[in-house]
Amino acid sequence: GVLPGYATIGAWAPILLCVLRFGQGLGLGGEWGGAALLATENAPKGQRAWFGMFPQLGPSIGFLAANGLFLALAMTLDDEQFRSWGWRIPFLLSAVLVMVGLYVRLKLEETPVFAKAMARHQRVSLPIVETVSQHWKPMLLGAASMVVCYALFYISTVFSLSYGVSTLGYTREIFLGLLCFAVLFMAAATPLAALASDRFGRKPVLIVGGVLAILSGFTMEPLLTHGSTWAVALFLCIELFLMGVTFAPMGALLPELFPTHVRYTGASAAYNLGGIVGASVAPFFAQKLVAMGGLSWVGGYVSAAALISVLAVLSLKETRDREL
Repeated sequence: GVLPGYATIGAWAPILLCVLRFGQGLGLGGEWGGAALLATENAPKGQRAWFGMFPQLGPSIGFLAANGLFLALAMTLDDEQFRSWGWRIPFLLSAVLVMVGLYVRLKLEETPVFAKAMARHQRVSLPIVETVSQHWKPMLLGAASMVVCYALFYISTVFSLSYGVSTLGYTREIFLGLLCFAVLFMAAATPLAALASDRFGRKPVLIVGGVLAILSGFTMEPLLTHGSTWAVALFLCIELFLMGVTFAPMGALLPELFPTHVRYTGASAAYNLGGIVGASVAPFFAQKLVAMGGLSWVGGYVSAAALISVLAVLSLKETRDREL
């Protein structure tokens, strides 16, 4: 929020931005794993997915808060004001959340499960080495299971926003409003999928969500090119609802794949590898695919990502009743 612009410090501005984003990535990389383990290792028996669901609500709440604020600023300020200083406001306000998060972390204690492992001297000096050498299979399968989540989210938000504004002719404000509406469906799907995961198991919920995501790829072209706002909104709601369905059980599934002494590292590695594969390349490939063959090719990309995750989930054993 206080980073000087290019006009002030020249090339150092983008360099510092990249450094700060790298630091943000380091923090986020370990953040999810800690939150998921804190929730699941303290959860009552039979409710791990429900407790592990709360970190999974983060994208919904964060998207609504951030984009809702940006939308309000865009509607209040003119373009020059927004580009000059308005865009800094959400970043400055986020400092309050950082302080709240820091306070919470300073008050936390280790979970009973981890404390017992430490009492038995099960701590390892290099958990990443043991994870990669001895637990590489659940790490890779867990990462592959995550691919559909990120593909759905980034295709329906980053790519669709760009396509909606540049090709379909929507204003950024209107399309952001549609996305904020659709994210409500993701938020609603998250607790529902968590409850179903605790009752029926992780695999059934993820398989159903993955198969529906495969089918949803075929709806992309007809809905986005229909010419009506309701069709665009319907597509966004479908994709983000399925994101909630496939994302919610991950808060329990990934920690359940690893023993206590490498659980934090293993779950975090699987989560972030899935993010690298599913998220970082999705908008780039989508732009290339739409130029090569149109929206149907992008829909095929979504279906392919979902197929990868379904196959990975099928290769995993059910973990609902596994002791942590």
